[in-house]
Amino acid sequence: MKHIGGLFFIILLAFAGSMLQAQTNITIRGEVVDGAGKEVYLYRYTDMLTRTEMEVDHTTVGSNRIFELHAFANYPTMMVLQIENYSQSFFVEPGREYEVYVPRFDWNIDEKKNIFLSPEVLPLEFVNMPTDELNGLISNFEAVVADYIDNHRVYFDGRFRPQKRYFDSLEIEVRKKAPDTRNEFYNRYKRYQLASMKYSFHFDTRRNMANRFVKGQPILYYDDNYMSFFFTLFANSVSKGTTKIPVWRMGQWVNDLKLDLYLDSIGTDTLLHNEQVRELVALEALQESYYLNRYYESDKVLQMIDLLGSRTKFPEHKTLARQLAASLRQQEQGVEMPSFTLPDVDKNMVSLDSMKGKWVYITFVRVGDKNCISELETMAHFKDSVYSRNKNVEFVTICCDREFQTMYNFLKNSKRGRKYNWTWLHFNGNYRLLEHYQVVSYPHFILINPDGQLQYTITPAPATGFLMHGPWQTKQEQEERPFFLRY
Repeated sequence: MKHIGGLFFIILLAFAGSMLQAQTNITIRGEVVDGAGKEVYLYRYTDMLTRTEMEVDHTTVGSNRIFELHAFANYPTMMVLQIENYSQSFFVEPGREYEVYVPRFDWNIDEKKNIFLSPEVLPLEFVNMPTDELNGLISNFEAVVADYIDNHRVYFDGRFRPQKRYFDSLEIEVRKKAPDTRNEFYNRYKRYQLASMKYSFHFDTRRNMANRFVKGQPILYYDDNYMSFFFTLFANSVSKGTTKIPVWRMGQWVNDLKLDLYLDSIGTDTLLHNEQVRELVALEALQESYYLNRYYESDKVLQMIDLLGSRTKFPEHKTLARQLAASLRQQEQGVEMPSFTLPDVDKNMVSLDSMKGKWVYITFVRVGDKNCISELETMAHFKDSVYSRNKNVEFVTICCDREFQTMYNFLKNSKRGRKYNWTWLHFNGNYRLLEHYQVVSYPHFILINPDGQLQYTITPAPATGFLMHGPWQTKQEQEERPFFLRY
């Protein structure tokens, strides 16, 4: 029996190994010259409608500066490699192994400028790749296009009158210098990139483009580039009304949850006679409608998306509807906020969960930023008053300066820092936390209610006077204040 059990264990291990191999048919090995100990993440989009990033794999760069990531794809797919706040996108193909190299890099750039407004690309280089590799082909195509437009930019500039004949010449240039290859994905990539450009320059109409690239053809859900082109082509074609249906009528049907009437009516457009195309355009239109609050009620839009997802006969649309609804709901008030555990100034680890049951007013700052200091001064001025009125409020400031010592010196060794006597934590290199909380500038404010949920989609800053009339006040206190001061 022991022999049989051992044999079964070996078979089980072999099966598990084969399953793991089946789910990782792409390997990315890399070297980061000055990146030992840094976290490396690999992302991809769940879909091209919501463009929600999903983590594929992550690892830590070893002391030898080497890392290795794994992924699975059954079709060429764009992925993003990210270290801290710096990233680079590229395409991966099933069954390939990639070698990449990141040369010496100034990781402190994000403390000198806002890299979200002015992005800094991670300098990623491919090593030992054949000349016909997909990323090389695409780079060559994009260089041809960029050079041509740069040399003739006045004819593509929207401030003047863009001239179609120069776009026709661009297509000829591409055929000469970036011809088609045996790689069909690359050929399609060029086709849809040029089509998107042609449409964005208004060199052709939506109708002509749809008749050429969409009508009578299968929808390539698996091709990110095709889907990006599709959503570009039909953007704002329904949500803001059509030539036959005014936007207020669209809003009425959505707010009354009349899905069949909504779909049948937009189907009067000859471009949307096809049921599959019509539903996909409707999903994009509903995403846009969520933000058009003048005509559409956001909760009704979400219900319409759920309704379409439950009724559609196309499995791809069920998935898209579910992902779209989830993406939009993540932006709403009342969303459960991700927890964290970070070190305080004495290096004691503090968890957000330990504050559950309180109103937690979180401020993300950099102590060298004058705007951050100004808001901290306001918090210090009102802190005692807020705490004395309600014991259920907690101020938490998360210092996002790269070095822990910066926060320590500010609080312990400066007269100014001593008056900010509330909970201070250091972000501890947790860039994923900053992404989850959507911190793209400083200072940034978040209010979490006693249930651990986001209270506002946009939390007011202390300078607005918010601290004196926040939602933690008793009902009687709020009624005593003038109406225009209430939130």
